Amino acid sequence: MSSTRIRQHVNAPRAAVYRALLDARAVATWMVPDGMTSQMHTFEPHEGGAFRISLTYDEPTGTGKTTAHTDTHHGRFVKLVPNEQVVEVVEFETADPAMQGKMTITITLVEAGGGTDIVAVHDGLPPGLSPADNETGWRMSLAKLAALVEVVSQESRVAAVRELEAMALPVGEPDQLERESVPEPELLH
Repeated sequence: MSSTRIRQHVNAPRAAVYRALLDARAVATWMVPDGMTSQMHTFEPHEGGAFRISLTYDEPTGTGKTTAHTDTHHGRFVKLVPNEQVVEVVEFETADPAMQGKMTITITLVEAGGGTDIVAVHDGLPPGLSPADNETGWRMSLAKLAALVEVVSQESRVAAVRELEAMALPVGEPDQLERESVPEPELLH
């Protein structure tokens, strides 16, 4: 079994990134490669909590792992370290033996360059999943995560603050956000 490792820098504090990793609406927005849409079936963001997500190709030419055009995966949150790390165990819902098996996804957040480095390691890829394709999908998703949480200029700050408020994510100066406690995200069942 193989692995992929991706690093993405975002101009946002770790607390904001961490919250976006555990908010069902945020995850449905960013954890989806280009050309696909996301449907959240279950999302319980606490250690031991379950999740189940389907990603469906927008065009009928995409081939899914679960159905003709859909990839569904389920898993659980194994470890949550506020503002630092999220560890998940995930597996595809598929009849294809080459795509079966538990995978571990570890997302670590590190303060860097006035923002946060996101290090995403995906271990235990099944033999039927190309590491290059997995890396491409993760790069697309992490770019969406960055766009969701970044505040890069005064003009974009207003729009970003509105988007964060709509998702009940923290709004404030980065040093204030790091000191705030992490509230329980809304659960979507």
